[in-house]
Amino acid sequence: MELTLETRDLGGRTVVVVGGEVDVYTAPELRDCLTDLVGSGHRHLVVDMTGVGFLDSTGLGVLVGGLKKVRAEDGSLELVCNSQRLLRIFSITGLASVFTIHDSTDALSAAG
Repeated sequence: MELTLETRDLGGRTVVVVGGEVDVYTAPELRDCLTDLVGSGHRHLVVDMTGVGFLDSTGLGVLVGGLKKVRAEDGSLELVCNSQRLLRIFSITGLASVFTIHDSTDALSAAG
């Protein structure tokens, strides 16, 4: 399955809507997208993973790398994820305490 990426603005934050599988083959596309956004001045990113069916360790590494990039620019990277399978991966790896994870973009908007 291929990866789809779409960006949009949400109240001063840039949302990257991800669909498909984030794995060793597609993760470089997500990495390049995040790198390009930070390079063009976007400091507060949200990765919407509600359309992601699969995430491997390479994908996790891209998310951590993206977080490091935005933090170096005094920014933030938050996730939107409602898949119990993916949330379990974040929990097992300890990344649930590293990322702020919302269950929907509505919840993200409410959080401010």
